Parts: sequence; structure tokens; C-alpha cells
Amino acid sequence: MQAPSPPDPAPLTPDVPPGKQYDKVVLVPPKEHGYLHLAAEVDQRPAWLPNSAAKRALIKDLKQQCTELEARQDVLEARVFVARLIPPGKGAYLEQRPQVHVGRFDVVVLVTTPDVATAERLREDEAFVQMRSRVDECATHVHTVLARNERRIGDVDHSRDGVFLFNFFTADDTAENLAVWEYTAGWFQQETGLDNSSLMRPTEAADSDYTVINHCRWDRWLDVLPSLAFKPSFRNYVLASFEANRTAAIPILYNLA
Repeated sequence: MQAPSPPDPAPLTPDVPPGKQYDKVVLVPPKEHGYLHLAAEVDQRPAWLPNSAAKRALIKDLKQQCTELEARQDVLEARVFVARLIPPGKGAYLEQRPQVHVGRFDVVVLVTTPDVATAERLREDEAFVQMRSRVDECATHVHTVLARNERRIGDVDHSRDGVFLFNFFTADDTAENLAVWEYTAGWFQQETGLDNSSLMRPTEAADSDYTVINHCRWDRWLDVLPSLAFKPSFRNYVLASFEANRTAAIPILYNLA
């Protein structure tokens, strides 16, 4: 069993740009859930174009495997997501760090278990090993990580489709990443009405390309896209806060497969 991550130091107050300020996000206690997050780059084409035949076959197989996983007592949920919007560009932080893989993950599987120890056992189980092998057949790059719930705004509803975000963060310092996330998530809470989010932190930092992965949901594209495209505060506050705190976000928007 892997040792738990060491406790974070005292909370930081991140650097935020001048101008309109936003309160920290309102959080509820995290859950004890464990996560197996499997992200793959399959089609080398814009996410909004139709899926290739190989990707369609992969998604069909993954959904069947997830259905089988959900029949187990040690799995709470298993869902497949397909990317619909992968924003271009990297920003100054990533331009200066060519060693960071800028994921273009167009297929994601998220498996939720009651706790991290269960997820750790499941990672070695033949059912998950076969799932990973099936993804390896089609993908040019795969990122798999075991994670725990680090922060939570509210439960992410997977019972119906919507607009789902997986935001892959990389930062010089995890504590700094968590601190700036709390303020930028406050922007999303105020400007987009966000009422759910599970921030996943890898149990072993060395096993992940990313410091944390944020997951949340909106009902409709209109709930989030206009704010990202047309509100100056997204650039002047959210993106500027990331830059000021040596943090980069790689956001990808999905639908349920």
C-alpha cells in the first residue's frame, strides 16, 4: 500500500493581479474516494470532428468494460468521456518548460472507488490491466494516475450528459498550485455558477505528469463558453493568476461517451 502524500504546509496566499478581486472558492470536505484516471491521445484531429473508426471501436469497448467494472462492489462509478473542445496554445509557463507534456487527451476513463487503497488494488486487477492494454492499442500517448480527492466544491453528476472539464495542472510547487486554484475556482463559482468540482491529487507525484487534475460539470455549453471567450476577467484574473504563481492549466472539455 502506498504511503499517503505528506501534509501540505500552511496555506499560501497566492499572488493575484490588480483589479477586480474574487473570493476564494466555497468548499465542502473532500471525500475518501480513490480514482483511477486514464487519459489517452487517440485521434490526431480536432476534437470537434467526427471520431475515427478506431476511436469509435475503442469507446464502445471501454464503455462495456466500464459497465462490467460498475457491477463490482469495489467500484462506485466508471465513466468514459470524449473530448469536444481542446483549446489551442500553451502560455508562457509551458513555453519555458518543454519537458512538460501538453496533453491533447481526447478519451478519458474515470473510475471511482470507495477509497484510495481500493483504487490501488484495482489498478493491478486484470480488468483494469485489460482496459489499459486496449487503450494502448489505439493511443499515441497514455497517462494513468492513481489519485485522491484533495478539494471539493460538490459532487460531479455523471448520471446525465453535460459539459465536463478535466483540467490538467502543472506547477513548480503543489501547495502554490492548490492555493491559486482556490482563488481561480472562486472566479468560476461567481462567473459561471459552478456548483461542483472534484480536485484530484496523485497519490505519488512521481507517477504523474500533472500536480492536480480538476474535474467538474456544467449543464450546457452556454453556461461556460461565453465566460471563457468574452469576459476580460478570465484573462486578466484567472490566466494572469496562473502565470503569477508559476502554474499552468491544460483544460479540455468533454461529453459523456
